[in-house]
Amino acid sequence: MEDSEPGRGLRFFTWEEIGQRNGGGPPPQERWLVIERKVYDISHFYRRHPGGTRVISHYAGQDATDPFIAFHLDKTLVRKYMRPLLIGELAPDQPSFEPSKNKKLVEDFRELRATVEKMGLLNPNRTFFILYLCHILVLDVAAWLTIWYFGASTVPFLFSAVLLGTVQTQAGWLQHDFGHLSVFSKSRWNHWVHKFVIGHLKGAPASWWNHLHFQHHAKPNCFQKDPDVNMHPSFFALGKTLSVELGVQKKKFMPYNHQHKYFFFIGPPALVPLYFQWYIFYFVVQRKQWVDLAWMLTFYIRFFLTYLPLLGVTGILGLHLLVRFIESNWFVWITQMNHIPMHIDYDKNADWFSTQLQATCNVHQSLFNDWFSGHLNFQIEHHLFPTMPRHNYWKVAPLVKSLCAKHGIEYHCKPLLTAFADIVHSLKDSGELWLDAYLHK
Repeated sequence: MEDSEPGRGLRFFTWEEIGQRNGGGPPPQERWLVIERKVYDISHFYRRHPGGTRVISHYAGQDATDPFIAFHLDKTLVRKYMRPLLIGELAPDQPSFEPSKNKKLVEDFRELRATVEKMGLLNPNRTFFILYLCHILVLDVAAWLTIWYFGASTVPFLFSAVLLGTVQTQAGWLQHDFGHLSVFSKSRWNHWVHKFVIGHLKGAPASWWNHLHFQHHAKPNCFQKDPDVNMHPSFFALGKTLSVELGVQKKKFMPYNHQHKYFFFIGPPALVPLYFQWYIFYFVVQRKQWVDLAWMLTFYIRFFLTYLPLLGVTGILGLHLLVRFIESNWFVWITQMNHIPMHIDYDKNADWFSTQLQATCNVHQSLFNDWFSGHLNFQIEHHLFPTMPRHNYWKVAPLVKSLCAKHGIEYHCKPLLTAFADIVHSLKDSGELWLDAYLHK
């Protein structure tokens, strides 16, 4: 290592040195990462990282240039706060990213990113989001008017529950937009409205969503880094590699060879009402997120004040549980159709483009699919450009397909019902792989 700027004490580093500072091993467990050839020591900063401690730690010992560009709006401001963390840069004989990565693919994707910016595809159409919010509010009012006008008999009760389930799911897609900084040019404006949508319209904490979801985007389908696959191995055996590994280790926490059956009971119907509904309160209290808790309480106060006079205590509790049940089924099928059937493994530190493509797939475009999934039928484009407004996904899709074709990478896109069925098929396949390894290896 040599001084690159003796006055500042900066040094030159090799990828071998950087790779050793990944937060593992005995203390002091240093964490370094590289952004645009600059080496930053985040060993202490990661605990104060606004996006969460884990999401930045997942790139310790690695090049984080592409995720840095993908996740941040005001990069000039962020770089200002990064200056105290700068300890050096890559040595002149070192490549700009790990030698194991596909140099041409990385360069081509960065060129694609520049093209996307020049085309204005990262600029939002705020009318789209205003109308989207209005349609949610109209459905919310319609649900109350249904019971107020027709009474609390079975048919209007169920119809109102379906409307409210739709409100909750569509508000979930909308908060996703604000959480990804896709609506306003200023991060803080997105954060403010995000708290309103997820807190007041849904009764959930923004901090909880940020903590989990950005990890998922940083390392999708990477076991021990993506919290969305943390159900392995406690409930499910996921992915071919991990399922075989589990079987070889003779571990059996569940009858995984039947997981494609019990998924219908502990997956879609149960996730929100039996887990998320209660865990989010533990999360905000345990982490002292009092602002988020206040926003959450406004949802429950509003819900109880508007429906209690019409339904009574028993009725309102039943309505709330039914709404969460509808939301849970909708949410799980949509969010899992893009990921569970795809490659799931430990982090291999692949390039950004390959990491996202091997962990995500798309569903065919249609007006219904776009609305029903909150445009998450364009999961590939969303993962490559997480701050891109969703109404522009279809515009960038041909460019992504072209890059995939150039580098021989499969661009997965399928019908909606096929995507649902593939969740079950993949669970069945990985369960059988686990059983074979458990019995015979």
